[in-house]
Amino acid sequence: MSFGALAYPDIDPVALRFAGLQVRWYGLAYVSAFAGSFLLARWIIRRWKLDISDDDMLSIILAAVIGVVVGGRLGYVLLYSGGAGPRNLVDVIAIWSGGMSFHGGLAGVLIAGLVVARRLHIPWLTLGDLGAACAPIGLFFGRLANFINDELWGRVTRVPWGVVFPSGGPMPRHPSQLYEAVLEGVVIFAVMIWLATRSNPPARGTMLGWLLTMYGAFRMLAELFRQPDVQIGFLPSGATMGQLLSVPVLIGGIALLIWVRRHPLTQEGRTD
Repeated sequence: MSFGALAYPDIDPVALRFAGLQVRWYGLAYVSAFAGSFLLARWIIRRWKLDISDDDMLSIILAAVIGVVVGGRLGYVLLYSGGAGPRNLVDVIAIWSGGMSFHGGLAGVLIAGLVVARRLHIPWLTLGDLGAACAPIGLFFGRLANFINDELWGRVTRVPWGVVFPSGGPMPRHPSQLYEAVLEGVVIFAVMIWLATRSNPPARGTMLGWLLTMYGAFRMLAELFRQPDVQIGFLPSGATMGQLLSVPVLIGGIALLIWVRRHPLTQEGRTD
């Protein structure tokens, strides 16, 4: 252990054991994220005085769950499997085998949002803004679960807060999971709450645009400290897969903010 290294906290990846069942921190992270998202979205809906019922919210949350899980798993097996790819449908839905891609989950939830927005007759960008406010909750808990599970750790470092991860070798590494928890979770959440609590609701698409812009920028920054996935490594350009995938997210966010500024639309609930 080199100077300045911190010992990795001995946290059992299984949070709860009951009657032979095991509940892992990952499971708690997902449950906490979706429960917190439901409560936050309902609070924003009431603050903005939107015609969206709790039954509508349950349909929206269910669609989001499906979009995140299917998109996240499909994105992982296609982009982070090192060329192996899925052998069958079970490989795509096998969340128990580990591996979720934020970028795949983002695509999945945006597509699911289009479907549920059409079915409920709610503007897609309004749903996008509600989802943008809730996304940092999942990102925060997810990154904490990554840290507890001793995965997705950072590059070797000499900074005083470097951590020696059990599966990361004897050298201290950046706790990049915690960097991302702060940037993608705390900072983005603070901006979303500021936008949501202004005297007038922001123009439709504003919060989604800021989420995409900030996530793209923060993820590209965090990747400078994060160890690339071993099955992929660095790309020929010297960048990482996470940085490459974050470029269109950043560009899309900026483009959406420009469009919103030129075509401001008020937030709406059901239109039927």
